[in-house]
Amino acid sequence: MQWIDDLTAQIAKEHSLDSQSISVSESEAEVLLELAGLAAHSSGARTNAPLLCHVLGRARSQGISLEALSETVRAAVK
Repeated sequence: MQWIDDLTAQIAKEHSLDSQSISVSESEAEVLLELAGLAAHSSGARTNAPLLCHVLGRARSQGISLEALSETVRAAVK
């Protein structure tokens, strides 16, 4: 995860953010990658994977847990 960690640090530095507040842990990365895969496969469009991750990030910024969001996505793609 070195690449994403380095880019996160650069984004934080250039935009005066706390890098810890925007970083992705390994466990979060696993969940996000799985959900991105579900989005791509269930919709038939790979472009939905990054778009879903963006939506999830916006929802997280509103205080919704990644676990709750994961449950919602999984239920929606059954």
